[in-house]
Amino acid sequence: MANILIVDDDRILCKMLSTMVKDLGHEVRTAFTLKDGIREASTGSFDVILLDVQMPDGNGLLEGLPEMRKTPSSPEMIIITGLGDPDGAELAIKSGAWDYIEKPSSLDRMMLPILRALQFRREKSAGKGPKVLDREGILGSSPKIKECLDIVADAAGSDANVLITGETGTGKELFAQAIHRNSPRKNKTMAVVDCAALPETLVESILFGHERGAFTGATRDLEGLISQADGGTLFLDEVGELSPSLQKAFLRVLQTHRFRPLGSKRDVESDFRLVVATNRDLHSLMESGRFREDFFFRLQAITIHLPPMRERLEDIREIVLYHVDRFCRHHRMETKGVSPEFLDALAAYHWPGNVRELVNVLERTLSLTRQEPTLFAYHLPMRLRIKAAQSLVSDCRRSQGEHLLSEKDAETGFLPCLQEVREAAERDYLQKLIATVGRDMVRACSTSGLSRARLYQLLKKHGIKRH
Repeated sequence: MANILIVDDDRILCKMLSTMVKDLGHEVRTAFTLKDGIREASTGSFDVILLDVQMPDGNGLLEGLPEMRKTPSSPEMIIITGLGDPDGAELAIKSGAWDYIEKPSSLDRMMLPILRALQFRREKSAGKGPKVLDREGILGSSPKIKECLDIVADAAGSDANVLITGETGTGKELFAQAIHRNSPRKNKTMAVVDCAALPETLVESILFGHERGAFTGATRDLEGLISQADGGTLFLDEVGELSPSLQKAFLRVLQTHRFRPLGSKRDVESDFRLVVATNRDLHSLMESGRFREDFFFRLQAITIHLPPMRERLEDIREIVLYHVDRFCRHHRMETKGVSPEFLDALAAYHWPGNVRELVNVLERTLSLTRQEPTLFAYHLPMRLRIKAAQSLVSDCRRSQGEHLLSEKDAETGFLPCLQEVREAAERDYLQKLIATVGRDMVRACSTSGLSRARLYQLLKKHGIKRH
């Protein structure tokens, strides 16, 4: 028996769906506002949630889906809407929805995704116990990192090609190593190819190997990296930097797992598993003709997109404590304390270099504070301290919060406390800001003078959703 939640302000539809769900032997709850739906989802344990988009008190797709997906039961989300559109369907699927259904549909059409989602959950829970991963070097427990690790666990058990995408410094090589270490191939070689650093004149020799005399300077046989990966994993880092001609050559290798070393008269076979990574937009490269479509489709059997640091700020504390302890041991220093203000300052920064930049900042900070027992925001680089200070300055103070004071309040001598005035002004400003810029966070940051991290913190604090 499963638990299902229906969040829709159409009471007649809720009643009909509830009847059908109960007839199948499942428990069902209903909510007619988004607020009640989110509360039900956070306090109950549901297998599937049907969520309408246009709710009386908000947008289910933009506001409800993210909140409900991260509840402990991790329910399968089915979006139902009377105003379906392609962009909404794309956003729903990218946000993790199981399906996107346009109303009015037949009840059978609406029940089928529910049955499939329930079947998926049954098979998933019956298939394996909890997945224990060797995740050395991968820190954090935010929902986005957990999603990536779930894909790693699934990918490790197969031989399908894996494409890892993400900005520079997000840890793509760490995830590639995790896939290899958790796979049946872990006792074989993981050969790493930095495509951005391959010299044009030697690239084929490095990858495919060569025999003695194949070219001037080839004084001995050389085993290429593809051969070294036989039985193990071949990792192509920054695969977007491969030239189109080499992409074509590699495509043939992927299709047959056979290739010919330079100067050889016979083919060599290599049983490798391919994992690739890039910080480039491969779709844009394909549109410009710099990346082959057939090669791309071969690469992306499984895709893992790593979130930037600014989207997983809740992981900063764990990352900081781990690396501070590691650096202290490495440099033979006494273990240092970390002040809350130090962590707050780090969370106020936008981290264009992601985790790699954060780790570098920590190492630099520790190297300059060898004798200090505790790390304070004062110890951080100037650019971080400036951002932290700016984020604490309310751009709304000039509004003075006059709207809180009615004529009756003035006559009676009633005045709210200053903090209430400031917070109300802050909330009013943010609401007007989002109403003006919509989902354009770059413009929102430019207009407000706030860092992206601080802006997200304030929006969350006041319960303001992006349109």
